Amino acid sequence: MTIAQRIAQIRTHLPESVRLIAVTKQVSVDAMMQAYQAGIRDFGESRIQEAQAKSEQLGDLPGLTWHLIGHLQSNKVKPALDHFHWLHSIDSLKLAQRVDRLAEGLEVKPKVCLQVKILPDANKSGWQIPELIEDLATLNQCKNLEIKGLMTIPPLGLDEAKTLALFERARQLAQEIQAQNWTQISMQELSMGMSGDYHLAVQAGSTMVRLGTILFGERSP
Repeated sequence: MTIAQRIAQIRTHLPESVRLIAVTKQVSVDAMMQAYQAGIRDFGESRIQEAQAKSEQLGDLPGLTWHLIGHLQSNKVKPALDHFHWLHSIDSLKLAQRVDRLAEGLEVKPKVCLQVKILPDANKSGWQIPELIEDLATLNQCKNLEIKGLMTIPPLGLDEAKTLALFERARQLAQEIQAQNWTQISMQELSMGMSGDYHLAVQAGSTMVRLGTILFGERSP
């Protein structure tokens, strides 16, 4: 099956309201061109250097939106702001404040998602729910960020029922935060769902799914 056929097949399962982000880590520029020709405009990368090299090669294509979906190190914030429109992995108050400061100097306003751990997971970054609730008032002072919603990744090994429950809890958390009517924090977006569980995420209300393997096949480790 071609990349275009895979994308067309996935789209039959996605409501129009759900944004399909093609995760292109270790994917060739040629494969990305095929995805673009099949209608993809959102590309997700986890390594800034790799994304920069690709965007130079794809710079002539109109309408591209670049999403940083991997962990953002504090010393890489400036190049991330230079390149990405969306930062999905703002995972601490300290990082949010650093991005806010540097964004002001660069005169940009990145769209960001706050990464939250719905269940404890030593392998992932992010706020636990009580910590996030506690930090909202301070996050609301970050005037140079467009805080758009939450991002979450389930721990490995969850069954479908627990995965669905986790995604539903993320949606509920977003609704709880939205109800507090912060001036700088909006909860319109839920970035959740990858190749193995996106159908559950969409069922739970995801607005952005991050799909790599299912579009491009397995990549070498």
